[in-house]
Amino acid sequence: MRTELYQIIKNKKEWQQFIRNEPIWYKKLSRNPNAIKEFEQTALKYYQKTLPDRMNKISNGVQFASMMLSMIQSMNQVD
Repeated sequence: MRTELYQIIKNKKEWQQFIRNEPIWYKKLSRNPNAIKEFEQTALKYYQKTLPDRMNKISNGVQFASMMLSMIQSMNQVD
């Protein structure tokens, strides 16, 4: 692997962990260093840090808060 590519990966802990979990990427990046963008996108998907994943987490949080609020309101109505 090229040293500049190695330094980029070394500086990001998540990328280090991802390449340890998915060693095929070491081979891919060694053969084609230009695949770093694809590597980055795959790592983001792996750690669920893409925009759709983040929106989904926010949506789930709002739904959970709404459900809790409705439960509290229904408990107050019973008393």
